[in-house]
Amino acid sequence: MNTPVASQAYLQHFSLAGQVALITGSARGLGLCMARAMAGCGAHVLINGRNAEATETAAQALRAQGLAASALAFDVADDNAMARAFDHIDREHGRLDILVNNVGARNRKTLQAITAAEIRALIDTDLIASMLLSKYASERMVRQGSGRLITITSIAGELARSGDAVYPAAKQGLTGMMRALAAELGPLGITSNAIAPGTFATETNAAMVTDPAVYEKLASRNPMGRWGQPEEIAGAAVFLASPAASYINGQVLAVDGGLSILF
Repeated sequence: MNTPVASQAYLQHFSLAGQVALITGSARGLGLCMARAMAGCGAHVLINGRNAEATETAAQALRAQGLAASALAFDVADDNAMARAFDHIDREHGRLDILVNNVGARNRKTLQAITAAEIRALIDTDLIASMLLSKYASERMVRQGSGRLITITSIAGELARSGDAVYPAAKQGLTGMMRALAAELGPLGITSNAIAPGTFATETNAAMVTDPAVYEKLASRNPMGRWGQPEEIAGAAVFLASPAASYINGQVLAVDGGLSILF
C-alpha cells in the first residue's frame, strides 16, 4: 500500500537532518539506543562516555550502519574536561542542536549507611553535571535561537523505596532543573523536557534482569507485564528532539509501560 503524500510530508516533522546531538552516557544502553535513533533520523550524534575506547567503538558501529556519529569521550563529573568538550564541538561542528542529559549513577544504600562522600559523588554526577551540561549547551543554543534540552530522569523521582535514599532526590532535582530551564529558555526558542524511564533490561540492570525473582516481581507490577527493551526509549527521545514537539516544554514523559500509574 502506498503511503499518502500528506502522511509522507508530515513525517518530515520528525526529521533531525542537519542537527548535531550530544547524548551523554551513550556508549551503551539507553543512551546508545537514543543516539542510534537520532542518527537514523538524520542527526550527527556525539557519542559520550568516560572510556575513550568504548565510546569510539560505539561511534564506529553507528558509522558502519551508514549513520553520522563521532566519539566525544569525557567524564561529566570533570568540569574542565566538559569545557574542553564543548570547545571541541564549536571547532568541529559550529553548533549544537540537541543535548540529552542521560548519564546517571546509583548507589542503593539507606541514608544511615551512605557516606557524605558518596552522597556528594552521586549529586555531582546525577544533578550538578546535568546542570553544567545544560548551561554550556544552552549558551550555544541561545546564539542559534533554537535547541532542545532533554533530561533523563526516572520514575524513581516520583516513587520511592526503602534503601535507596539519594537517587530519587537527585532525579527529582533534575525535574526541577528541567522546568526552570523551560521557563528561562522557552522565550529564546529552546525547549526543555524530560523522559522518565521505568524498568529497562539494560546492562546496568543485568543483575536484576537475570534474577528470576526480581525480574518477575517488577514485571508483575507493570500493566504491560514486562520490562522495557532498551530500544523502546528511542521514539520518545526522537519525538522531543524533533520539530513535531515544537510546542512541548517543561514536561515529563514517562516511558515505563504504565508502572508509575499503579499503587
